[in-house]
Amino acid sequence: MDFSYITDNQKRFIDELTEFLRIPSISTLPEYKESVKQAGEWTASRLQQAGIENVKVMETNGHPIVYGDWLHAEGAPTILFYGHYDVQPAEPLELWNSQPFDPVIENGRIYARGATDMKANVLLPVIACEAWLKESKTLPVNVKFLFEGEEEIGSPSLASFMEENKEMLRADTAISADSGRREEDQPASMVSLRGLAGVQIDVRSAGGDLHSGLYGGAVPNSAQALARILDSLKHEDGSVAVEGFYDDVIERSDEEKENINATFSSEETFQKNAGVNQVYGEPGYTPGEQTLIRPTLDINGLWGGYQGIGVKTVIPADSHAKVTCRLVPDQDPERVIELIRQHVERHAPAEVEALVIPLEGKAYPYMLPADHPALKAVEEAVQQVEEKSSHQLRIGGSIPITGLLQQLLDVHTIQLGYSVFDEGMHAPNEFYRLSQFEKGQKVYTQLLQELAEYLG
Repeated sequence: MDFSYITDNQKRFIDELTEFLRIPSISTLPEYKESVKQAGEWTASRLQQAGIENVKVMETNGHPIVYGDWLHAEGAPTILFYGHYDVQPAEPLELWNSQPFDPVIENGRIYARGATDMKANVLLPVIACEAWLKESKTLPVNVKFLFEGEEEIGSPSLASFMEENKEMLRADTAISADSGRREEDQPASMVSLRGLAGVQIDVRSAGGDLHSGLYGGAVPNSAQALARILDSLKHEDGSVAVEGFYDDVIERSDEEKENINATFSSEETFQKNAGVNQVYGEPGYTPGEQTLIRPTLDINGLWGGYQGIGVKTVIPADSHAKVTCRLVPDQDPERVIELIRQHVERHAPAEVEALVIPLEGKAYPYMLPADHPALKAVEEAVQQVEEKSSHQLRIGGSIPITGLLQQLLDVHTIQLGYSVFDEGMHAPNEFYRLSQFEKGQKVYTQLLQELAEYLG
């Protein structure tokens, strides 16, 4: 089909995106719970407007999940489209040039929190289905939609929801719009993501803070004990010291490493972009390999004792740290958490109590087979619309849905979004290029046809 419907309705689609962006659907802050619900209801209404059936806003232990489907393409494959309608907090507000939830369009860009991550991308498959249904009264494939409101907090309700609704979500393949590209003019599909596991380490040394003049030198100090535990997590060379941590890690081939290093920035550029004096990490691997295909362990925050202005001479009774790991195939988040717990148990000083608490938001690592037919469909759709070949992109971050779909439903996920990595996701003055918005709608429209052919 041609793209006249998309071209003719582009102003309306931009107006709808603007309306969507006005909803402050910040999932991490309890005071925005109703706004997140409102965004879910808006998403459901937009699906219905597009012609999607069986649309419902489904409750979870946290924020709701929006589902809808259209299942009248007899004998055709079923595609599950995924996205999220929640956003990150907008702070620091003083660094924004405009109000984060009052969208501004300037120079072909729309500025607002959630613009590039990922409310504009949410609309891409919805608009594509609408275009087909309005123009042809049918779709070339069966479609299902799963839009969640908790991705920005690690999707804590998603696994149980999927367990309870396996049959409803059953599909031949999944397409995630929560994706993007490094450069505006270079199409890309993410084929690899690292997983995520995290813990909080709590150390207690006394019933309460103690006066350092009365007790100092004769009692344990929780902060010092925590420092010793944290120091034990890594070797001096930067490799992880937790016993068994690397046991399940698959060593990637020399060819894969060459491909990564050929497209990754140089060590000097990487160092400059990071603003560090030198690169540091697991020996024997380049920065590209370290950030894309090797697992990590990082201390994300630590606190305890007095942190105000001036001096307060106390011996802190309680100290805490948050530690997260990026995981690679075939590491399991639960096993990694257990290995860390055992390590802390072995290395905690005898004079303190140390507790390891798993954090919400675990994610399995994910890697898409290079010959997956749906990936070929994406590449063909991109070639037809953009007249360029699509790169296969590896990312060091995590998107929980990819691993969950593979673990629970044996469904592979192809990642296709039209965000560009310079658009300030999670940062002040976040924006999205409207040229990408229209281009993405056209590619998704073409993709529906290609999926019917490549998966049929």
